[in-house]
Amino acid sequence: MDERNLRRLEFDKVKQKLAGYAGSKPGREMIADLLPLQNSEEIINALAETTEGRELLRLEPVASLDGWNDIREEARRCQRGGVLDAEELWHVLQTLVASRQVKNFFNERRDKYCRLGEIALGLGDFRELEKQISGAILPGGEVSDRATERLFNIRRRLAAAQQRVKERLDAIIRSTSYQKYLQDPIVTIREGRYVVPVKQEYRAQVPGIVHDQSASGATLFIEPMPVVEANNEVRALMAAEKQEVARILQELSAAVGRWAEELLYTIETLGRLDFVMSKARYSQDLDAMAPRIVPEARLDIKRGRHPLLPGKAVPISIHVGDAFDTLIITGPNTGGKTVTLKTIGLMVVMAHSGLHVPADEGTVIGMFSDVYVDIGDEQSIEQSLSTFSSHMSNIVGILERAGNKSLVLLDELGAGTDPTEGSALAQAILDQLRRQGAKTVATTHYGELKNYAYSNTGVENASVDFDPETLRPTYRLIIGRPGRSNAFEIAQRLGLSEAVVQRARGYLTEEQVQVADLMRDLEKARLQAEKERTEAEELRREAEEYRAQYLAQLDNIQARKDEIISRAVAESRDMIKKARRDADNLVEELRAQLKEESVRIRETSISRIRRQLKELQAGIEEKMHQDVPVRDTDAITEVKPGDEVFIPRYGQRGVVLAVSDQDDSVHVQVGMIKLTIGKQELSRAEDKRPKRQGDGLGRLVQQKARDVSSRLDLRGMRVDDALGTVEKYLDDACLAGLPVVYLVHGKGTGALRSAVQQMLKQHRRVKEFRLGEQGEGGSGVTVVHLT
Repeated sequence: MDERNLRRLEFDKVKQKLAGYAGSKPGREMIADLLPLQNSEEIINALAETTEGRELLRLEPVASLDGWNDIREEARRCQRGGVLDAEELWHVLQTLVASRQVKNFFNERRDKYCRLGEIALGLGDFRELEKQISGAILPGGEVSDRATERLFNIRRRLAAAQQRVKERLDAIIRSTSYQKYLQDPIVTIREGRYVVPVKQEYRAQVPGIVHDQSASGATLFIEPMPVVEANNEVRALMAAEKQEVARILQELSAAVGRWAEELLYTIETLGRLDFVMSKARYSQDLDAMAPRIVPEARLDIKRGRHPLLPGKAVPISIHVGDAFDTLIITGPNTGGKTVTLKTIGLMVVMAHSGLHVPADEGTVIGMFSDVYVDIGDEQSIEQSLSTFSSHMSNIVGILERAGNKSLVLLDELGAGTDPTEGSALAQAILDQLRRQGAKTVATTHYGELKNYAYSNTGVENASVDFDPETLRPTYRLIIGRPGRSNAFEIAQRLGLSEAVVQRARGYLTEEQVQVADLMRDLEKARLQAEKERTEAEELRREAEEYRAQYLAQLDNIQARKDEIISRAVAESRDMIKKARRDADNLVEELRAQLKEESVRIRETSISRIRRQLKELQAGIEEKMHQDVPVRDTDAITEVKPGDEVFIPRYGQRGVVLAVSDQDDSVHVQVGMIKLTIGKQELSRAEDKRPKRQGDGLGRLVQQKARDVSSRLDLRGMRVDDALGTVEKYLDDACLAGLPVVYLVHGKGTGALRSAVQQMLKQHRRVKEFRLGEQGEGGSGVTVVHLT
């Protein structure tokens, strides 16, 4: 893609925008050199780098990858034997530290940012040089006293010598005999030596060396003779200090020179990271995304936006290269046709340059070897070419180079000359581009080109929409429909009389009138279809909402059903427990009577108790048969002692003790109860059953699981009694493995509810609790989730 076509698409302005996000000169240089890539793998990798940069900005917005300086010139100077000053060495040190921190940052996150981490591998390891410079250079660019032992001693002696000079001069300016000779009682420095200001007329009274005088000549700056030797010592030490500092800077600069090549490559690597993060920040501000790159020469842009338009640009959706290779866009001026062409071209160029494109997910950009552009007024005064001639010269060059991997964008094709000849020429150019296999998008005003799209395969019409009511373009692109000029409507709304407009309509041929009417009818049909589609989408959305509500209600009903079944099973178990207690009471009553009554009365009591037990058992069996869901298992035809069976009527497992020879009855042990039951009422036990537990805890858990209800009724109890009952109940429920239980305390004054919930807050087995919802008992029930 040549520079001229990129400039016509304003890619240079995109790069200027991008450069504003760079934080370094090397990064800006890479942006300035940015050009579209030709290899699909390189494009995909560049886009993936930008995506990783976006991810880094999202996950770690405060991460710092800067703090370094462009020290390429300093490195090259040291490589040539030059010497850096302390401030330049401080800049080098900052860069070494930042490079190490950036490298460590990506080394710790190689799995998260693999591509950026791969770039960061190019950062050098300068720990030795960093240590050497940091031991000698202080922040701000000063040589440290501790750079060398000799420098430390020189500066210590220098400070002491300077202090001695100041003390002697202070004694002079405080002396009453000298005060009248001094202009001001101060000590100052001239030519690196400490002096005092003496009035001109008292020069002879203060023996010493004159180093300077004031502009008026009234004051002489004299170094008194008593401090000359001390000042000489200060100057000698200062010279020694300067020499030692120069030696240190020379040594450090030589060290930088030895690392120059690695430093230059590190700066290039840091610049590349800055370049990638600039692309990521630009993508973030554009709300852009990485398009899907395909090997074919085609594109499918979903709601693409021109990246340079201020404000919120109207998105366009366009596709070329699948059903058709040539797209002809028609419509009025200022309708956005040129912007559409530039948007298409920029999308391709940006994607090929590794930049995210401002479009929606699903955007596809194919591989184009070239993008050829003929946009705008390129009249050349220097070459004495008209607008038409300039465009034709450009198109001639395009026809010479365009191929089946080319994208050609032509604005106002055939304009600038006689309409008849211009439209014929435009059709011939499009024919030639089709033969060469190029993907072409062209804008035009010519009605003949609208018919050209209808009469040729692989060619499609499109239009930029225009609102005749407001006389404003909508900037929407509509594929499959040619545009109308709307000239008569616009002219009339701008004030042209109805008579003139009707006379103008009379100059149209019958065919032109028919075409205009057809276009108007198509426009009405399109608007109606869009309205119906909007209504259909609204109905579909409502239907989806109703479906979601239905599914939610269905889930709720299923949950309630399961809860009701569980509650029925629990109530059945409560009933069995009550029946057992009643049976135990009858047995105790029988035993008491047998101790006191005669044999006849004993027999009568035994018969009565047997009758009551049978009635009790019949009632239990009938209730259990009604309430307990029967498990669908395989029927048993043959059983033998020791077999494990399932009794659907009771919903319990049992073990066969004996099989009767006279009938089909079977003696079964269910827990602690022995039953005699018909063989036809037994089913095969499931294979997947809980493992046997020990005689102690395991049997207790099984017993609790059978006996404990998920609901405890506390209504009518006193607070102290209720709390004790709840404490024992929660232990039993946990032992039985119940995940959720319901404590029924009623509404009343709320005292019982408050006391129960206060206890639940501190109970070790309570995970969480809440008041019941509608259908669970409301505020009269506390729902407890157990651990």
